[in-house]
Amino acid sequence: MAVAPITETPKHGHLRRYRQIVDILARHGLGFLIGAHGPGTFLATHIHHKRDRALQPHIARANSSELSEKDPLASASFSTRPVHFRLAIEELGPTFIKLGQILSTRGDLLPAAYLEELAKLQDGAPPVPADAVRQIVLEELGCPLDEVFATFDLHPLASASIGQAHAATLRDGTEVVVKLRRPGVVEQVEEDLHILLDLAQSAERHWSGARYYDLLAIAQEFAQTLRAELDYVQEAHNVERFAANFAADLSVHIPCVYWETTTSRMLTLERIRGIKISDIHTIKKAGLDRATLAGHATRILLTMILDFGLFHADPHPGNIFVEPDGRIALIDFGMVGVVDKATQEFLVRLLLAISRRDAGQLADVVLDMSRSRLHVDRNALRRDMQRMLARYCDLPLGDVKLSVMLGELLTILRWNHLRLPPDLAMLVKTLGMSEGLGVQLDPNFNLMDVYIPYAEELMRRRFSFRQWTGQLMLAGIDAMEMTLALPRQLHHVLGDIERGGFEVNVQPQSFESYLQRMEQLTNRLILGILSAAFTVGLALLVAAYHPSGWDRFAEFLLLLVLAFSGGFGTYVLFLILSSKRRPSQ
Repeated sequence: MAVAPITETPKHGHLRRYRQIVDILARHGLGFLIGAHGPGTFLATHIHHKRDRALQPHIARANSSELSEKDPLASASFSTRPVHFRLAIEELGPTFIKLGQILSTRGDLLPAAYLEELAKLQDGAPPVPADAVRQIVLEELGCPLDEVFATFDLHPLASASIGQAHAATLRDGTEVVVKLRRPGVVEQVEEDLHILLDLAQSAERHWSGARYYDLLAIAQEFAQTLRAELDYVQEAHNVERFAANFAADLSVHIPCVYWETTTSRMLTLERIRGIKISDIHTIKKAGLDRATLAGHATRILLTMILDFGLFHADPHPGNIFVEPDGRIALIDFGMVGVVDKATQEFLVRLLLAISRRDAGQLADVVLDMSRSRLHVDRNALRRDMQRMLARYCDLPLGDVKLSVMLGELLTILRWNHLRLPPDLAMLVKTLGMSEGLGVQLDPNFNLMDVYIPYAEELMRRRFSFRQWTGQLMLAGIDAMEMTLALPRQLHHVLGDIERGGFEVNVQPQSFESYLQRMEQLTNRLILGILSAAFTVGLALLVAAYHPSGWDRFAEFLLLLVLAFSGGFGTYVLFLILSSKRRPSQ
């Protein structure tokens, strides 16, 4: 059962939540986000346009000079802003925590200092009371908890902002873990999504910095991801897809889904017994080889990406276990990424460009897979790529730390106002997390040692005779269909021309900045011509015409002409200098 789409929330509810957001940001010294200058300008403008005065005292408090004296958090230096940004997100609740976790994967949107802090987000919450747990089970299954489970531990194994997990035993003795969604969390998330989408729309209109990014699209992508995570039926389907993909691989353990006790608010999975992959001491005591585990865990991830096109997008140590026989077990499939053929090809082309140290090809690969609302200077992007590759020119490809290089690549994207598609951004972050996990297990681990053989195999499959034959066949079918349809299309075009209905539409939006620039240059040229014509014309008039008594006014008139000419010239010079200081549109 899917989560219902956004429905309108009463205005007073939004106001109350707006106040909470403003106050929390103020307490953490982040009043600049809602102030009269910089990115926050759009919020005050948005509130003013809605004729909503109830929030103005809160915004004034966030920007008051007294705040830094009374609140030590507000007086923090710029270097600590990422820390307070994380703390504020944790306090804002589940929607913003999930937003922060997703933003922690977006090196193309945020600087490294913010990414590091957002990666530390603690998604914890007080446990749901036992009576509320019983009520949830009763509402979802239509019968008391004791009739469904032989045992059910009302004290949760883990408690997060969206849900919590309980250990239980089915009537047949099977050990399971039951995830329950917290009461009221959907309503809270939907209200916060209303606010985020509303502010994104307002930012598009009132914040000049929004022109670099499609904020509304980013907010909509986030809303879609979060709604999918709220629906446990969706997660159950994800689990089964992974189980089907690894059905023939006995070295991977995906938990079984028990559909009889699974709904959109309740998920029942087989309980995994094993060692957390980050528990190095216990792994050593169990006699397991850490280097082998690091390589095996990484190969599983690359198999998901390059073979199945569906990958676990949150492979942190708490979601990966090592069983006594060395099998790798995975849990928590709420956040997954999809890799299509184009993305797989991107990974191959990326590796080829890096291995060849070809900055131009690397720039082309990135431009093909990225999004931008502005024109991107390919030459500037290529120079940035060249500087990055130059730092690795003396290293063999196997000695390159992929996570470090990907981090630098994302920084370059951010400099050039390029944005990755959501699944590709998650993929880049997942590769980095995988390498970090491998190094934690084995200090000598390098993801490239595992990645290169997989990518080479993918290249062999991609450029095999069978693959080319299939592609040529598809291309031939497309060409034949286009050839057959061409006479009919030409007939329609010629008919439109004969009837006078043929039109060519040109979208003028891309020319607006150039037209404005031309208008400014024309106005300045006219002012300069008028200034020169006025001076020269008056000089000719004085030389050709001498009325009686002229000498007594000649000096005054000369000064007046010089004043007007100087005023025109100064104004034109001011316009020229101010345009140089103004950033290009």
